Amino acid sequence: MSSNNILNMKKIILFFTIILMSVSLVAQPVMKVSEQSHDFGKFKEEAGRQSYDFIVTNTGNTPLVIQNIVASCGCTTPEWTREPIAPGKEGKIKAIYDPKDRPGAFNKTLSVYTNAKPEVAVLVIKGEVIPREKTVEELFTYPVDSAKAVRFESNHLAFTNVKKTEKKIRVMPIINTSNKPVKIGFEMVPAHLSLKANPETLKPGQKGLIEGTYDATKNNSWGNVSEMVKVVLNGVTQNTSYYYISANLVEDFSKLSKEDLENAPVFKLASTTVDLGKIPGSTEKEVEFKFTNAGKNDLVIRHVRSTCGCTAVLQNQQGMGIKPGQSSSIKAVFNSGTYKGKVTKAIYVYTNDPKNSEVVLMLNAEVDQLASAK
Repeated sequence: MSSNNILNMKKIILFFTIILMSVSLVAQPVMKVSEQSHDFGKFKEEAGRQSYDFIVTNTGNTPLVIQNIVASCGCTTPEWTREPIAPGKEGKIKAIYDPKDRPGAFNKTLSVYTNAKPEVAVLVIKGEVIPREKTVEELFTYPVDSAKAVRFESNHLAFTNVKKTEKKIRVMPIINTSNKPVKIGFEMVPAHLSLKANPETLKPGQKGLIEGTYDATKNNSWGNVSEMVKVVLNGVTQNTSYYYISANLVEDFSKLSKEDLENAPVFKLASTTVDLGKIPGSTEKEVEFKFTNAGKNDLVIRHVRSTCGCTAVLQNQQGMGIKPGQSSSIKAVFNSGTYKGKVTKAIYVYTNDPKNSEVVLMLNAEVDQLASAK
């Protein structure tokens, strides 16, 4: 073959290569969406799931494939055309929003993955859900009696933090859903607690309040405490239901001056954790938490309590003043009993140190029931 023929052949091959490359560069799908976002506007929660169809057009020259769509939250569900969309044809992306228990404004995204360029497109849906009116059962979740005639907002009246020097008041809504008047009272109420219904007798369909007063000056406990009381309806004690009262009794440091705080006691522990390692079952181990009063005034251990009866705290320092610079310790006895594997127990210590008024001491052990006690 002559050199001219070879040259012509190379030119032809180059020409077709350029043509093929050009075709490959041009041949691709192009996704065009009817709009990038949709606003549902305001709608009621009880209207249920809302949906909108984004229309997808393939303006390219090869089939468009929607490979996946990822929603920004579980409240939004996408549906889409699964088969390839031919050039010039349309598909759709349906965005479904569930407003149940989601009142208020929302702004969610759908990330659409395709074989087009760019590979990811983002669609937005937004709107505002007008909350539905809650039912009596949702507003008053605790039925006191078996007939569910009287309902409280909850079976738990929480006073949260209560200073040891104060009386704190809490209220809770109640309702009589029956067609007869109901007189409400309480039994087993401790001396530091006062409970009454206002009004004491609820007319049919009437709402009222439980008014509770917690007098922390009459309770010698510290930290988290709770009581159970019984509800009395029309003179009949409701023995199958209990009303729980809780509070966290704390030291009152609100009246301390800057100088008082600077001269306050300091509860300084050598360590807040003791690890007993591996121990047999039904074994008692004594542990000791050493501490020093690193402050400038007497340190008082107000109260010590453990998480369960298996940890017996020796409270020999409770209520006693520990002088500045003086050291002491808190001892406890851990009984491994029938525990198995890793066990963690907590001991709560309450002091008059403003920065360490509640300290948690941890006791760790790994109990092996198959090991013999030595």
